[in-house]
Amino acid sequence: MKFVDEAVIKVAAGNGGSGCLSFRREKYIPKGGPDGGDGGDGGSVFLKADHSVNTLVDFRYVRNYRANNGEPGRGGNCRGKSAEDLYLVVPVGTTVLDEETGEVLGDLSTDGEVLKVAQGGFHGLGNTRFKSSTNRAPRQTTPGSEGESRTLRLELKVLADVGLLGLPNAGKSTLIRAISAAKPKVADYPFTTLVPNLGVVSMQKHRSFVVADIPGLVEGAAEGAGLGIRFLKHLTRNRLLLHLVDVAPLDGSDPVEAAEIIINELAEFSETLYQRPRWLVLNKTDLIPEEEREAHCQDIIDRLGWEGPVYQLSALTKDNTEALCWAILEYVETCKAEESADDELMQREIDTQKAMQAEARERIQGLADARRAARKAAQDDDDEDDDDGDVEVVYQP
Repeated sequence: MKFVDEAVIKVAAGNGGSGCLSFRREKYIPKGGPDGGDGGDGGSVFLKADHSVNTLVDFRYVRNYRANNGEPGRGGNCRGKSAEDLYLVVPVGTTVLDEETGEVLGDLSTDGEVLKVAQGGFHGLGNTRFKSSTNRAPRQTTPGSEGESRTLRLELKVLADVGLLGLPNAGKSTLIRAISAAKPKVADYPFTTLVPNLGVVSMQKHRSFVVADIPGLVEGAAEGAGLGIRFLKHLTRNRLLLHLVDVAPLDGSDPVEAAEIIINELAEFSETLYQRPRWLVLNKTDLIPEEEREAHCQDIIDRLGWEGPVYQLSALTKDNTEALCWAILEYVETCKAEESADDELMQREIDTQKAMQAEARERIQGLADARRAARKAAQDDDDEDDDDGDVEVVYQP
């Protein structure tokens, strides 16, 4: 299935049904009086998170959704039938924004969570509502109100505790295969992952964490090179980032320079995301002779000036991967326990994630605006060149 993490859709709630103007008219019953019923309410539009859905691809093909209108009222004080609400199923981890205002309407981060995105119209009133001791035969009714209409931007950010960060071919896919049941593509030739992959790492019964394999970055990604920063937004939900570095690149490049490329791109993308906890993972140590391994890795650490946790491992042979997983599990469980016991800490984490998502959204929008401006400028230049090439022919009488 094609992975789609963004979609723009239009939703419209149903209109309320109009009230009925009617009078009771039966044989042998004089002065029947008004009996016009109210209309029905229009259907509202809801989004519902479902863990069985993992992409927004359906919203790429159908972009307009409308709930049904309420039925009008009828005589005999019969109220019109209210329309059923419309529920649209989205993946867990979907952020919903109003495309016109940029307002964040909600964040569906738990399975079964429901968010109303368009309110259905209120029913109209029949003339029965307006009868009184001084108004025995009211001819007044009200129409149903219109339902809300909105243009929504849906943004999917995968829910994971840990995100893998690194250049293409750093070994991220191999690592997630080694520590979880996920099976992303790996091979003995260079290529890059094109979509995020999730894996559940189970250490003991009821003790696990989720890791996300994010497509690799290249130098200039923050300016749109390669896959650009399209998938970096998925890291904004992670509590911990693992920065994978290939200690023995096939092209003979310097691992330190490769690591600095990722650090610079991350800082340019989002300052808040750059400040998130990051661990350095030196991968493919099996390609270094054992007697040189420690010195080689220490040289990389020293030249990077890395002060955080460092792990040396081989994802291919699974050497030292278990120690890394236990350390991650303890870190994640500690974070969750502390947030559960401290509401202020929990709110701080929520605010941090919102700040990262806002910075990511602003960065991505800025790149999109720059591309549009560049295309417009190029089009204007082409138009000017066409004008310069025109030859005016003047006929003399």
